[in-house]
Amino acid sequence: MSVFEIIMLSCFGLSWPIAAYKSYKTGHAAGKSLLFMAAIWVGYIAGILHKLIYSRDLVIYLYVFNLLMVSLDIVLTIRNIRRERSEQASGHGTKA
Repeated sequence: MSVFEIIMLSCFGLSWPIAAYKSYKTGHAAGKSLLFMAAIWVGYIAGILHKLIYSRDLVIYLYVFNLLMVSLDIVLTIRNIRRERSEQASGHGTKA
């Protein structure tokens, strides 16, 4: 178990819930990239697989937590994109 891995995952672990909360509260997808979040998601899957195959330790829980938070933000972003498209199609979109 590496203290640096724990610090890195903990820092990401603090930022993802904040990003998901912002996605939920604003209801907008502006500034979000599904491709970026998908790449991060794949990275967490790889980290979990590494932990399962080569280095079983408690750090896996940080990977799982972060994966869940990124998944939540992806779902919220998709919801927001659909909502924005629906508003634009119906002419009820807000003007900046």
